[in-house]
Amino acid sequence: MKAFFARFEIRTLAALMTVAAAIWAFLTIGGEVGESETLPTDRQLLLLLRTPGHPADPIGPHWFEESMRDVTALGGFTVLTLLTVVAASVLLFYGKAKQAVVFVGTVLAAEISSDLLKLVYDRARPDLVPHGSYVYSHSFPSGHSTVSAAAYLTLVSVIASLDPHRHAKAFLFAIAGLVVLSIGFSRVYLGVHWPSDVLAGWALGAAWALAARLVLGWWLRRGA
Repeated sequence: MKAFFARFEIRTLAALMTVAAAIWAFLTIGGEVGESETLPTDRQLLLLLRTPGHPADPIGPHWFEESMRDVTALGGFTVLTLLTVVAASVLLFYGKAKQAVVFVGTVLAAEISSDLLKLVYDRARPDLVPHGSYVYSHSFPSGHSTVSAAAYLTLVSVIASLDPHRHAKAFLFAIAGLVVLSIGFSRVYLGVHWPSDVLAGWALGAAWALAARLVLGWWLRRGA
């Protein structure tokens, strides 16, 4: 019994430290953005994804550019809203109310925090290249990156809590990670975000997902 509580405390402490590290990463990037220290690197990375001498033309064939628009939609408001509603409904149908509440709460928290932080940092969208997707808000942090990281990673964490198989959990997290990375890359490829916007969004979204895992674990243990 003592060994169990020792492992539990170590895992909880490690999770809290990881959440703190993600928040620290976001604040660090935000501080550098505020002082324009990331701008040279942001510009260089953004132009690497454009045909030399033709900033309006993304590298790669036209079908790849269209695919990036499809990928970026996976982190958009409509798709994530549908994902949240469907996933929460399925969880409620199977009597997993706690998991549903934590999942929906995390997605909402990520969305609200992203919108508020955009107002705080008030960073303009990239102006080096034409935008390949419609945008209507500030640039930092990337809302697509933030909310997609929170939504997909939290959903996988919820599913993993219901499946005892370690290999299945690893596979699900790998798929979710690939989706989140692809969405972030698409935002830079389409010229609607600076790379630092995406990195900060990943950090913020991961922090929410990790916090959700802690809350869910505590809630389930308390109920048991």
